[in-house]
Amino acid sequence: MTTPQPSAADETRQRTRLGIITMCAVALIFAIQDTMSRHLGAAYSPLLIVMLRFWFFAAFSLVIVSRQPGGVRAAIRSRRPLVQVARGVLLIADVVLTVVAFVSLGLVNTHAVFAIYPLMIVALSGPVLGERIGWRRWTAVGVGFAGILLILDPRQGSVSAMMGVALVAALCFALYGVLTRLVSREDDAMTSFLWTSLIGAVGMTPLGLMAWEPLAAEDWGMMALLCLCAAASHWLLIRAYTLAEASVLQPFAYTQLAWVSLFGIVFFGEHLAPNVLAGVVIVVGAGLFSLWRSRVRSAG
Repeated sequence: MTTPQPSAADETRQRTRLGIITMCAVALIFAIQDTMSRHLGAAYSPLLIVMLRFWFFAAFSLVIVSRQPGGVRAAIRSRRPLVQVARGVLLIADVVLTVVAFVSLGLVNTHAVFAIYPLMIVALSGPVLGERIGWRRWTAVGVGFAGILLILDPRQGSVSAMMGVALVAALCFALYGVLTRLVSREDDAMTSFLWTSLIGAVGMTPLGLMAWEPLAAEDWGMMALLCLCAAASHWLLIRAYTLAEASVLQPFAYTQLAWVSLFGIVFFGEHLAPNVLAGVVIVVGAGLFSLWRSRVRSAG
């Protein structure tokens, strides 16, 4: 008897399931690396920590890209080099500001604010990418920013000001995401992957060296694990997007919020204020609605 071959639909479902599992793994790894960044960022300059991360990321990307057809020489050729440089600079700003926010605000509050970035991408997609954003999605963006205002709560004074740092980090990451979509029209994923790591390493080196100090022996293990997590998460994220559509995967990226909240409460004694929890529910809900509307328009 012959074994029935799986249909195209079955293969798509299997790839989608694997993509979802991969995205959930990415969310967990991101939460773990953020926890380590918060710990190390409290003991050392965030510039030093981010520089070491980018050094490892650059070395990792060179190894990965060198094994692709054409190697590094093919991947380094970009049709939009200035956009690639802008992406790298934005990612540097995002990572540095996020680590600063982790130390000042904690994991819970930082990620509560950072959850707005998908809606920022929606808002920026119109003017930057020329995409049509309907009134329903604009309404979702407005509702999401109302949720952010609830989280920021100007009555918190200095805490609210530091949450502004997290909001700027989210904006940097949203711009990075929009420019990634823009450059993907002409450059492939490996080209963007390589440029991101190299621009990050080059840009962070002078800043990190100015803040150089030797790490304690007991911290090198965590630093090495942080670098491994950062490299693995980027690679797995690319892998997830090759298995399933972004619109399917994005809701599962929000599981990172649950993990960082758990880690922040358990390891650092953080707490989830009622206004922050309410704001997160509003922001995530608005983000999921916008994502659903995008899928409806694509299907139509």
